[in-house]
Amino acid sequence: MALQGVSIWGCSKSPPPPQFGVAVANSHSTLIGNLRYDFDKCRCCLGVLAQRATTAVEDEKPTVPPLAHSSGPAHQNEAKGFHFHKDMNLLPKPLTAIDLYSSPRDGKKVRVAYQGLPGAYSEDAAFKAYPKCETVPCDNFEAAFKAVELWLVDKAVLPIENSVGGSIHRNYDLLLRHRLHIVGEVQLRVNHCLLGLPGVRKEELKAVVSHPQAFAQCEKILSALGVVKISAHDTAASAQTVASNRPRDTGAIASSRAAKVYGLNILAERIQDDDENITRFLVLGREPIIPGADRPHKTSIVFSLEEGPGVLFKALAVFAMRDINLSKIESRPLKQRPLRVVDDLNEGNATYFDYLFYIDIEASMAEPRAQYAVGQLQEFARFLRVLGCYPMDTVL
Repeated sequence: MALQGVSIWGCSKSPPPPQFGVAVANSHSTLIGNLRYDFDKCRCCLGVLAQRATTAVEDEKPTVPPLAHSSGPAHQNEAKGFHFHKDMNLLPKPLTAIDLYSSPRDGKKVRVAYQGLPGAYSEDAAFKAYPKCETVPCDNFEAAFKAVELWLVDKAVLPIENSVGGSIHRNYDLLLRHRLHIVGEVQLRVNHCLLGLPGVRKEELKAVVSHPQAFAQCEKILSALGVVKISAHDTAASAQTVASNRPRDTGAIASSRAAKVYGLNILAERIQDDDENITRFLVLGREPIIPGADRPHKTSIVFSLEEGPGVLFKALAVFAMRDINLSKIESRPLKQRPLRVVDDLNEGNATYFDYLFYIDIEASMAEPRAQYAVGQLQEFARFLRVLGCYPMDTVL
């Protein structure tokens, strides 16, 4: 019997949903044609297109060669007469907007984009998702999304929420702006480490560099040390700063991988205030995966509703009545119409926020109960999109 499902895009009062995944037309031929025209016009390398047909990526068990980062041009950096070791010079640079339209790729490996520099927690998450992948650092979250869309990489791994810091709202907004699909998730236990130059003790530190969120998660040890906090773009960047400038009285809070990458010593491990500090990452791809029922799955959905009493309750009830658990709900203001007038006759023109609702349900779209639930939601939702159906990560 044919599997019934829901469309990736939907609106209210629509006819019965088509087969899952069919509603989105990934116009590969049009995309490739446009890219070829642009690349010919600019006389750039056509390696992205030449290898596209031979790139075979398996979402769960990639069989690819060992990791090998592509080397970039070496910098002639010096700090107080200290020359950087070769490994640091050969680290890949984060992608910029220019790179997104001109960088070639060989198509021989699973290439996974992440935000940050080598040694970032996002890179750890990429290796957990694809142990033998080739990681590609990106300058920001937007660049990682575009790198997948433009075939420069096969997947992107981006954080979506942290058990201490909460949701990463920027990536929720980007999920709606881009037409990528969630094909997996990674739960990573955060291990903040205090790093310093070789031979330095933590008691000698007078300043510490890191991301503001890392500072917030390590308040106890920072207060005990009485150090000055210096903000950085991300944790890996803080480790790079210490390794580059080599101040003996300055440390960094970053991952243990960052310590290896930048040649720093780990002065203290697991310095976060909360031991159960876990970040959840999403794995994004150009095409959805076929949902299964052989293992626990999640389905991520975003929708908006018409105004009215109890409408949100009615929306969530379609899952409760079918015994489907909601593991996550997030609301974001609808940017196209953030405010709605309640009563035009009121002198003050009373308004309130109009929202998009992002939910994660613990069910696969291969299950009839999930298909019927989303189909019923589609009947009264003004907008509905299935962001992806993917296996749950149950191993920390």
